[in-house]
Amino acid sequence: MNDLPRIGLGIDVHRLAPGRPCMVAGIRFDAEVGPLGHSDGDAVLHAACDAVLGAAGLDDLGTLFSDRDPANHDRPSADFCRATMDQVRQKGLRVLSLDCVLETEVPKLKPQRQAMRERLAALFALPADRVNIKGKTGEKVDAIGRGEAMRATVVALLGPA
Repeated sequence: MNDLPRIGLGIDVHRLAPGRPCMVAGIRFDAEVGPLGHSDGDAVLHAACDAVLGAAGLDDLGTLFSDRDPANHDRPSADFCRATMDQVRQKGLRVLSLDCVLETEVPKLKPQRQAMRERLAALFALPADRVNIKGKTGEKVDAIGRGEAMRATVVALLGPA
């Protein structure tokens, strides 16, 4: 039944490495480290896609876009978002809201927070006031707290188109 709301959860973790571009929620940050990944490593977009795909009852991002496929090497994660939305529309669904948490020491999100919300809204076809993104530090605990990794957690709510 497509008339009931659907909820999905996505989580993604990437190590941080010197010299990598720092892409977060579709926005490039000026940082000395960036997420290490087969694609551009945008943990927020990866988690958002997984949350949306899960809510729609579709395969996860890793199944749809294998890190073993050379075509996905350094691929912009925005491509994954567009493909995700194509599949969601085919199921007669739309994204109603996204709530995102990014745990990281670097970069600091506040200066680009609104730009990230707007980018996520554009990629997932919803108003910016239905997207939230929060930054959390690791409080010097584990790989995140030591600045070695970042983790994104996203909840998506979907409804009928």
